[in-house]
This record gives sequence, structure tokens and C-alpha cells, in this order.
Amino acid sequence: MADHSTGAQSRQRDTVTLRVNKQPYTATVHPRVTLLDWLREEAGLTGTKKGCNEGACGTCTVLIDGKRMNSCLTLVVQCEGADVTTVEGIAGPDGRLHPVQEAFIDHDAFQCGYCTPGQIVSAVACIAEGHAVDEATVREWMSGNLCRCSCYPQITAAVLDAARRMENPE
Repeated sequence: MADHSTGAQSRQRDTVTLRVNKQPYTATVHPRVTLLDWLREEAGLTGTKKGCNEGACGTCTVLIDGKRMNSCLTLVVQCEGADVTTVEGIAGPDGRLHPVQEAFIDHDAFQCGYCTPGQIVSAVACIAEGHAVDEATVREWMSGNLCRCSCYPQITAAVLDAARRMENPE
């Protein structure tokens, strides 16, 4: 597809300040750079994966101010002042795995693993939103995250188990 922008438009850069995984960042970006591309190419956070690049698969799910978002459909300039959490920011500051990560391991909730970062981030939000109440509800609220390996029963079990673990920590 041809770029019909003028020379001045193609050189335009915007400066954005945001926090990613509790760390401050200042990004100077072209206005059309997606959060997904910036995270992977500039911030060096490659855990967030590019799947369909059109918001259909959920592989690139991140949390923006605690809400699930497809980072492939979000521009960096939309994140001014926002708190972004990627899969790299899910574990504790001491490196201890989040209960969702532990449950995904315990329930073998992945095969190839490509969708796993988005699934984990989405599962954390699903639980925080109060939707981890039963299998049908979890399936509905996790439906924006596709798994080509069809690990849905294990993913659902992992989300419900993680919710129980978080409700009753040892």
C-alpha cells in the first residue's frame, strides 16, 4: 500500500510518557506506531506476541490502566500517562510467579505457547473483573483470546484454580 503522507507528516514525532510494568518510559514515536510494535521493537519487551495484527486473536493482550486491550490496535500516543502491564510485569517483583502463571503450568494450559502471554494477561484481568465464577463465565470472558492448539479446557481450569488460589492464599 502506498504511503500518501507528505514529507512533514512522515517526519512528525510525538513524545509520550507512560509506565510499563511499573517502570517509567518516555517514547518518541511516529503517531501511527502501535503499542505492540513499540513494546517489542523499542522497549525490548518481546513477551507480547503479534498474532493477527487486527485485534481478532488476543495474542497481544496487555493491561492498560488495569483494562484488557489489544496492543495491536492501540497507538502508543493513546497511552500518554497510562500504566501498561505486559506479561513480563505479571510475576512478582521478586520473580515469584503469579498464581495465574502457576496455574497455567499446573494445568498444562498451553501447547505451542504462542498465545500464552495474552491468555495469562487476559486471565489476570478476568479474575480481577470478578468473572472467574464458573466454566461458562470464564469461557465467555476469555473468548477474545484464541488458542490454535485448543487448550481451552485446561485454560478454563487454570483460570478457575488461580482465582481460588488468589482468594485463599497459602
